Amino acid sequence: MDTIGLIGGMSWHSTLDYYRAINARVAEALGGHHSARILLTSLDFDAVRDCQVREDWDAAGAMLAEEARRLETAGADRIALCTNLMHKVAPAVEAAIDVPLDHIGDAVALAARERGIARLGILGTDWVMRERFYADRLAAHGVDAVVPGPEDRAIVDRIVWDELTRGIVRDASRDAYRGVVERLVAQGAEGVVLACTEIQLLLGPGDVAVPVIDSMAAHADAIATRALQVVVA
Repeated sequence: MDTIGLIGGMSWHSTLDYYRAINARVAEALGGHHSARILLTSLDFDAVRDCQVREDWDAAGAMLAEEARRLETAGADRIALCTNLMHKVAPAVEAAIDVPLDHIGDAVALAARERGIARLGILGTDWVMRERFYADRLAAHGVDAVVPGPEDRAIVDRIVWDELTRGIVRDASRDAYRGVVERLVAQGAEGVVLACTEIQLLLGPGDVAVPVIDSMAAHADAIATRALQVVVA
């Protein structure tokens, strides 16, 4: 089994779910007392958030690249970022290591294609929704992105930063997200991706009328599956 290197803490609330989901997938696949071989570095999210607010993506990329190098030196066979937004600096991380980076966009696109979804609504932080780095990764796999308008982006982004990344879950916010999803469907979305790893704390498949892809769950499953290929091949 490959040793997985996780860069977490962005935020720690979803990193907990990554650890649980990866280990559950390995236990299911191998049985017995098996669990995943994981090296985890968990960042102080305040430092990362400072880079985001200042939009100093070079500093953010250098910070994550250094963590990736440390994990590789410690024995990680593959690296994953436990976050959607910080895949904005994935090229800097990939350039710093000699092992694979398991990209969350690839996992989300695979999950969409498996469900027959060609047009996927994006719920995430403003950068994920507004910029092209996430949508382009999906497009490389034949999945088109449908993004909310400016007002809805502001709603989704505010709830992520003011509530979900702090572990706050409110029914009113769930209702607000339902409204955003309804408007994405009206724009042609055939399903939605929770493209912030904290949104799965708030919204799930039973909350809206279209298929929901939990980016954390899809990513964790893909990470575990690739690590297991060494065992099951």
